[in-house]
Amino acid sequence: MGRIRTAVSRATYAAIGAAIGAAFGGLVSRNAASSGGAIGALAGATIAEVRADADGVFAGLRPDSESDSDDAAADG
Repeated sequence: MGRIRTAVSRATYAAIGAAIGAAFGGLVSRNAASSGGAIGALAGATIAEVRADADGVFAGLRPDSESDSDDAAADG
């Protein structure tokens, strides 16, 4: 994915997250709306980053298929 497309995707998710967070915070007070918007923007940007990554969230936890086949060949 291109750099510009990635940046636009992150910005879109951050804006949507900020709007949702501000809406929920606005039900409580103005200060909560501001904080909710900031937290929502961070959450939206994080979601965009995870979605842009081809391996996903659990890539570090998955065993490598190449290293497994190399270990099996060395054992056999």
